[in-house]
Amino acid sequence: MSDSTLKRFGVSMDEELLAQFDRMIREKGYENRSEAVRDLVRNALVKQSWEDDEQMVAGTILLFYDHHQSDLLHELTAIQHEMHHGIMATTHFHLDHHHCLELIVVKGKAKELRGFSDRMISMKGVKYGKFTVAPMK
Repeated sequence: MSDSTLKRFGVSMDEELLAQFDRMIREKGYENRSEAVRDLVRNALVKQSWEDDEQMVAGTILLFYDHHQSDLLHELTAIQHEMHHGIMATTHFHLDHHHCLELIVVKGKAKELRGFSDRMISMKGVKYGKFTVAPMK
C-alpha cells in the first residue's frame, strides 16, 4: 500500500480502553496502533462478508458458564437437541466446581447457526460466549 492511498482519521477512546489496547498491541507485536486498527477493520469486514444468511458455514460456538445456574443445563441441552442436524460434535470441560467450558462444532446456513448461537450465548448463567465461523466455499 502506497502512502498516497492512506487516509488519516482520528479516534476518541476512553483512557483505560486505550491502555488495554496498547497492551494488546505490544503483546501481539504490532508496530503501531494503525496496524492494529487496520487488522481489526479487516477482521470485521471478513466477518461481515460471512454473514450472508444463506451461505453455508462451519464453525464453533464457545460457551463459558456456571452450571449451578438454575435450569441452564436443561435449557442448553434442549436448544442443542433442536439443532441436532447442525451440530457435528460437542466437547464439555469441567473447569472447577462451578464453571464449565463447552465447545460446539457446527455446520449449516449462517442465519440459522447465528440464531442458534445467540440463543445460547444470551442465556442467564452464560458468562462468555463466542460464535466463530468460516465460509465453506
